[in-house]
Amino acid sequence: MSKSKGKKITLIISIIILVLIIATFSGYFYVQSQLESKDAGSKKEIIVEIPSGSNVKDIGTILEDANVINSGRVFSYYVKYTNENNLKAGKYQLSPSMDTDDIVKVLKAGKTVAPEKLIIPEGYSLDQIADRIVNYQPNLKKADVLKVMDDPTFVKKMIQKYPDTLTNVVLGKDIKHPLEGYLYPATYTPKDSNATAEALIEEMIKATDMNLAPYRDELAKQKKTVHEFLTMSSIIEKEATQNVDRKKIASVFYNRLEENMRLQTDPTVLYALGKHKDRTLYSDLKVDSPYNTYRVNGLPPGPISNSGQSSMEAALYPEKTDFLYFLANTKSGKVYFSKTLEEHNRLKEEHITNNQE
Repeated sequence: MSKSKGKKITLIISIIILVLIIATFSGYFYVQSQLESKDAGSKKEIIVEIPSGSNVKDIGTILEDANVINSGRVFSYYVKYTNENNLKAGKYQLSPSMDTDDIVKVLKAGKTVAPEKLIIPEGYSLDQIADRIVNYQPNLKKADVLKVMDDPTFVKKMIQKYPDTLTNVVLGKDIKHPLEGYLYPATYTPKDSNATAEALIEEMIKATDMNLAPYRDELAKQKKTVHEFLTMSSIIEKEATQNVDRKKIASVFYNRLEENMRLQTDPTVLYALGKHKDRTLYSDLKVDSPYNTYRVNGLPPGPISNSGQSSMEAALYPEKTDFLYFLANTKSGKVYFSKTLEEHNRLKEEHITNNQE
């Protein structure tokens, strides 16, 4: 090989190496630029929704289309390279001023935008309501919300403001949570986006106070206290989980009280246990609690959840029947009523036990 030819090959190799180095550095700086914020000075806040089931590529495309990031492709490569693949679905408030790391942290933490409305479903316990409150108001912590709900000073203040609804009975020694059953199930749109736990809870108490107004004369006529009324309606609410005849279920409970029979209703046992279970076991029925209606006579010390209007109507205007028992087939949704234990056991064998085999 001639010297001139050798020099030529060396030059070509050098040029190739130089090009590769330039390409590598160019590629690096390109990727780095794409990972930086799209607009560092932007004050825009863009709501971006990541649907459930979205993969990393989908998320990158969504973010790029929303003008939050520079490149969806670079975003997805970066997330895969850094193994940050546990991004959560939801609705997020993002900004073009955020770089890729900032956005990934938000999506990993699941810091979704708070809903515009606070929705409290019927049959919710205080613990479940606390979850809804912190979801609506992310600045609050669940432990702090529950602390307010059980705070005697706050409860006494509410008793003074709403004496027709709340009384000192809610502070009784056997009461698990004084405000259980007194937070009305409804859709709330607080005016203050930074509302405190106290303000949100009081709004629900106020709603209960207002919604009890149509029933007060009848309650006085029947010599029922608001506390007894809400306790019974809460039990009906938890038993009538499907579209069943609540007034007929109410009649069973009132008939059992009239006959000095224990209510023996599973939701009170689960409330005493402080947990949700799809099936109540015989061992659960032994829990030592004033809320366990398999062991104590009469109503439990207080409500076990909030209750909606239909359950309140049933508690106040039960159907006139001779039924002392009922059982629900969870598969069909049907409820079977009976007057005697023998009939009840026969129905259980026919519609429950046989269906489980």
